[in-house]
Amino acid sequence: MSDMASNRITVRVPGSLGQRLRHRSRVEGQAESVLIREALENYLGREGEAGAAYDLAEGAGLIGCVGAGRGTNPKKRPPKDLSTNPRHMEGLGR
Repeated sequence: MSDMASNRITVRVPGSLGQRLRHRSRVEGQAESVLIREALENYLGREGEAGAAYDLAEGAGLIGCVGAGRGTNPKKRPPKDLSTNPRHMEGLGR
């Protein structure tokens, strides 16, 4: 841990969770506080780590949440890619 002048917090946990933490600490040969910091980092996300847009959208359940476009009728084609349609590119960059 690079910032040893960090905040100290006290957390109460159920007995079974405390036992699991002590066991994992012994098995991995790491202090309980190290394991708790790692668990918090994983849960809250590492500082400065934004993640890829795809990963964030997938985590939010947004990937695959929209049908084939234009309603839910599978026989209708989805709209064409607007980036390749010359009509939508007119005046771009002016």
